[in-house]
Amino acid sequence: MTTRLLVLASGNGSNLQAIIDACETHVMQAQVIGVVSDNPNAYALSRAAQHNIASKVVDPANLNKHEFNAQLASAVVEFHPDIVVLAGFMRLLTNNFLARVSQQIINVHPALPGELPGTGAIERAFAQFVAGERSQSGVMVHFVTDEGIDSGPVICQDTVAFAPDDTLQTFSQRMHETEHRLLVNALLITIPQTQKATTP
Repeated sequence: MTTRLLVLASGNGSNLQAIIDACETHVMQAQVIGVVSDNPNAYALSRAAQHNIASKVVDPANLNKHEFNAQLASAVVEFHPDIVVLAGFMRLLTNNFLARVSQQIINVHPALPGELPGTGAIERAFAQFVAGERSQSGVMVHFVTDEGIDSGPVICQDTVAFAPDDTLQTFSQRMHETEHRLLVNALLITIPQTQKATTP
C-alpha cells in the first residue's frame, strides 16, 4: 500500500524535494500526490511540475483568514491524502481548517521544541549565537493538532551545534540538511501507523 502525501509549501521547496526524492528512490512506501501553495511564485510549484505532481495555489490576496483557511481545506480534501505535510508552509492553520481535514498533519520547524516559534527561527538563533547567548539550535518535526505556533506532539528532533567560524549561510545549510533528514525520518515513523489505521 502506497501512502498518499500532500505537501503544503510557501517557498523554495527544498523539503518537498527531499520527500519526493525519498519516494522516488523507494526509501519510503509513499507518493507525493499533490502540492498546495499560498504563493503563486513558489519554486515548490516548479519542483512539483518537474516531477509531474499536481499542484494548486490558494492565493490569500483579498481573502480574510477564515476564507483562506476554508479554501485551503477544500483544496487539501480534494486530493484525498493520507498525510498532510507542512514543508516550509508559512501560514497558521486555524481550528476550522483542522476540523475539516481529518488526516494527520505534520510540520517541520527549524528549532527545538519550545524554542523560537514562528518565522525567522534560523536567523534569530544565529543572532543569539553571535551575541554569545546560544551554542546550538536544532530541528523538530511535530504533529499539528491545534492553532498553536510550532507546537504539538514531537515526532523526532535533533540538535545542530554552532561552529566557531559559522556564518549565517553555513549554519543555514546545516539546518536545512537536518530538516530534510528529519522530515523523511518522521514520515518513516508516521507512515506505518497511517497504513495500519486505514487497513480494512
